[in-house]
Amino acid sequence: MKSQYIMEQIEQEQKEILEILYQDEYYVVVNKPNGILVHRTELDTKAEIFVMTILRDQIGQYVYPVHRLDRPTSGVLIFALSPEACAALQEEFNEKRVSKKYWTIVRGYAPEEGTIDEPIKSRYQKHTKDAVSTFKKLDQVELPIPVGKFPCSRFSLMETEPITGRTHQLRLHFGKIRHYILGDTRYGDNKQNKMLEEQFQNKFLLLHCKKMSFIHPYTKETVTVSAALSENFHNVSKAMGLLENVTLPISSVLD
Repeated sequence: MKSQYIMEQIEQEQKEILEILYQDEYYVVVNKPNGILVHRTELDTKAEIFVMTILRDQIGQYVYPVHRLDRPTSGVLIFALSPEACAALQEEFNEKRVSKKYWTIVRGYAPEEGTIDEPIKSRYQKHTKDAVSTFKKLDQVELPIPVGKFPCSRFSLMETEPITGRTHQLRLHFGKIRHYILGDTRYGDNKQNKMLEEQFQNKFLLLHCKKMSFIHPYTKETVTVSAALSENFHNVSKAMGLLENVTLPISSVLD
C-alpha cells in the first residue's frame, strides 16, 4: 500500500518539468524531487524513473551526475554536461571544498548547535568510516500529539552540514544522538513515522539539500545555489508551526 502511494507520487513528479536552479555551458543544477533515484542502480533493478534521464530529455543532451542524493532526499543536485566538467567538480567534492547545507525535521528538542564526530556504517557497507556533521537548530515546537508513552510531541527544525560525504550520513548521525529524522523508515523512529503519516499525511523522508556553494572549476567564481523546500516538507513544517521564526531564502541565488 505504501509503495503504491509512493509510486503514484513519483509518477506525478515525472509529469512535471524539473526545476532548473542554475545552468551554464558546463553544469546544470536542479531541485531534485524526493522519491526518485538519481540514476540506475543495482540497489533497485525494478526502478524505471531517474532524475538523470528526466533531465537529459528535458534539456536535450546527456548529463553526468557530479554527486548523488538518496532517493528519499530532495534538493540541490548538480550535473555536468561533459565527463571532463564532471571530474573537475568531483575533485572539489573530494577535497571537501563544497559547502552543503541540509534542512531536516527531527524528533525531540535537539541541542542549539553541535558537531557529531562518529564513525558510521550503512547497511550497504562492511566497515565503519570516519564521519563528521555539524548542525544548528533553526526552530522547535511542542504539539499536543501523543506518541507512545508521551502525551506531547516535540520537534526541531535543523540546518546541518555533512563535512564528510558518507552514505546515509545525516540519517545515521541524527540517529546516533537519538534525534531521528522524521519519515526515515530505515534508521528512524517508526512510532514517529506513523504519527507523521496519520497527523500530517506525509510518508516521505524530511531531509532536503537546501544550499550548495562551490568554486566553479572553469570561471573560478563562487556559485551558490539554494533550492526551495519540497511541497511535503514545506507543508509539514508549516502545519507544525516550525517556519514561523525562520526566514526562507529565495529559490536560487547565484554569486
